[in-house]
Amino acid sequence: MTEDRPLREHIADYLDALSYEKGYAPNTCRAYRHDLYEFLDYLNRTLERSDDRPVQTVEVSPLMIRGFLGVLHRKNSRNTVGRKLAAVRAFFQHMVQQGTLDGSPADLVQTPKKEKTIPSYLSVDDMFRLLDAIEDDSLLGLRNRALFETLYSTGVRVSELVGLNRFDVDESEGMVRVRGKGDRERIIPVGEKALDAVRSYRDGLAEAGKVSPDADGPLFLNRDGGRLTARSVRRILDRLLKTCGLFVSVSPHGIRHTFASHLLDAGADLRALQELLGHKNLSTTQRYTHISIDQLMATYDKAHPRR
Repeated sequence: MTEDRPLREHIADYLDALSYEKGYAPNTCRAYRHDLYEFLDYLNRTLERSDDRPVQTVEVSPLMIRGFLGVLHRKNSRNTVGRKLAAVRAFFQHMVQQGTLDGSPADLVQTPKKEKTIPSYLSVDDMFRLLDAIEDDSLLGLRNRALFETLYSTGVRVSELVGLNRFDVDESEGMVRVRGKGDRERIIPVGEKALDAVRSYRDGLAEAGKVSPDADGPLFLNRDGGRLTARSVRRILDRLLKTCGLFVSVSPHGIRHTFASHLLDAGADLRALQELLGHKNLSTTQRYTHISIDQLMATYDKAHPRR
């Protein structure tokens, strides 16, 4: 075991390593930062420490981690608590690999069982209703139509959607290049309606002098000409849902669930869906199978001889 330093310094070094050495996405690094400093703040309060007498890494025990989880359980779901524990566990595992600790105190802490939740999604009729409600032919209207046609057509994560550049879209082949988690790239098909919407939007931008037709850059722009953010996509979707009278709580990630459920309902292969969604493990994709329970029951009622 090497000479110890304050826990805060080790956390700062670890977060730098996530960003610059492991290439984690900014949103992932932000989540780790929030969770680890939340854990540190808990330790400072519990141990009554200050900057003059900081918490040392070797002081952290399994009992302290369990106490942190106990506090989290008061205001967080089990899934959130599990995610925060995963961040703490990954940090201490890094400390072991670096030789700072002989063993991780988080190894003796049990992960909470995950809650089984059914993802929010839209039916085919409601999804079409949402897309057809974008009738505004202004530049923002063209953008919003292209935005959600692309999201529904590809099933990409919202972070992947806003991260698309103009040259990532191959109109001739009907394909789009996506940079996913861990900076992994994948090539996925995109439908003609989405391509038409993107083409109309980009033509509108060029006519307004906002972009050069032959230049690369962010595919979807905000009002100021910068790259659209994931938070803005959520606000736009909330407004569109109200405009078309769909008073349901569906996030941009819910449109991804919608994409997956509609493909499964139409008989898509689970392995193919795994590739489209960019899931590293098939078990992640299998979460979507329960969405098609209505189709499963209909098949059962039709086929079973003694239903």
